[in-house]
Amino acid sequence: MAMFENLSKRLEGIFNNLGGQGKLTEEDVNAALREVRLALIEADVNLKVARQFVDRVKEKAIGADVMGSLSPAQQVLSIVNEELVEVLGGEDGNNKLDLGGAPPQIIMLVGLQGSGKTTSAAKLANYLRKQGQRPLMVAADMYRPAAVNQLKSLGRQLSIPVYSEPMGADPVNICVNSLDFAREQACSVVILDTAGRLNIDERMMSEVMSIRQRVRPREVLLVADAMTGQEAVRVADDFNKAVSLTGMILTKMDGDARGGAALSIRTVTGVPVKFMGVGEKTDALEPFYPDRLASRILGMGDVISLIERAQESIDQEEALKAQQKLQQGKFDLEDFLNSMRQLKRMGPLRSVMEMLPGFNKLASMPEMEEALEGDQLKYVEAMILSMTKEERRNPDIMNGSRRKRVARGSGTTVQEVNQLLDQFNEMRTMIRQMSSGKGPWAQLARQYSGGGGIPGMPSMPALPGGGKSVGGKKTGKAMRKEKRKQKAKSRGGKR
Repeated sequence: MAMFENLSKRLEGIFNNLGGQGKLTEEDVNAALREVRLALIEADVNLKVARQFVDRVKEKAIGADVMGSLSPAQQVLSIVNEELVEVLGGEDGNNKLDLGGAPPQIIMLVGLQGSGKTTSAAKLANYLRKQGQRPLMVAADMYRPAAVNQLKSLGRQLSIPVYSEPMGADPVNICVNSLDFAREQACSVVILDTAGRLNIDERMMSEVMSIRQRVRPREVLLVADAMTGQEAVRVADDFNKAVSLTGMILTKMDGDARGGAALSIRTVTGVPVKFMGVGEKTDALEPFYPDRLASRILGMGDVISLIERAQESIDQEEALKAQQKLQQGKFDLEDFLNSMRQLKRMGPLRSVMEMLPGFNKLASMPEMEEALEGDQLKYVEAMILSMTKEERRNPDIMNGSRRKRVARGSGTTVQEVNQLLDQFNEMRTMIRQMSSGKGPWAQLARQYSGGGGIPGMPSMPALPGGGKSVGGKKTGKAMRKEKRKQKAKSRGGKR
């Protein structure tokens, strides 16, 4: 996750150094934890939270069981992981929505302007519908004219009903009246999009307190912008004192800020984070799992979330057909194109790669940055679609004249078509290794799922140029390195 990228790199470096020490001394642990505290402070974590975190880790890490173990560095890393989970909310943290009782249940969203409240209302409604709920969104922000129109537009886009009244209506009455409408429409959940301000003021707090008293919502969620850092923590504390928050939605978690709010907010306010916004699209909302986020921060991936996302995004019948072909060792450019389209449905390629253990390092490599940021896969799609059906099913017939025709038809260069076909051949070799049970890729597949790859996960299409932008004219470092190896091997064989 981009927000924790710098922190992840710092922590990774600290634990790599610690792992190289062999048997640890108390001085080694103290030195490493000083670096951990500095890394947390640089990530904009609350000073008190950072100090408490390091003290708890130190207390456990200098125990006899750790210092005398065969892998003390791994033990310390495990302790850091446990404490990071605790800071984020704990494994048993109350991070699930409470929607028990007779419908309709009410979820009230509060927050400042610009935090993404209206968009979060639509994301939450979309999420709850996937969980089998029948949501209704309520436009209760009468002070920002665009808010009502924005919510209506999102409602039409998602085919989710929106209750609204003419501009100038009383927000408290709007919320009360929406409940009768929800019962008439048999809605199970009502999401109230209340008004925000640029800053916390008495009028705004008075209004949200009145709405809370009149409709008695089951959940009162603060929508806070994670990129505002410790300001988000202060806002959360103020809202919690006024309206007794039950949880929070942290937005813009896909941003490049330092992430200190996410690591501080639970400890400072005592309010659990229940969701995080990870993009602009209406499906870019994820439940907040402290253990999974801690794992991603420490570079250990998040395979569980990846599997869940794959199962939600991928057509299972289509995936089964693909799996049968893979087991037979068959893989052509049509399969490659289908895999790419399935992968695109799972979200940005960077976020997918960051969920795989070890792949977060690859995603942050300079030569991968350009390829992962934009919609670079569209060039791959254009090249494959410029081929005939025969060429897609039998790529080995792609001679020079065919490659020139494909380059012209896709608006790319012959070199880029060559890169695509080279990468496809490498991927086909990988697939055959996995199906035969031999080679490093087969070992990776067994590691994740007992022999069949990651459940529900499509084959990941390679990026032409070994990670360089598909639109670029130079091959990537990985490809150049591989070619040098092949030449060296060839020269050695001739001698």
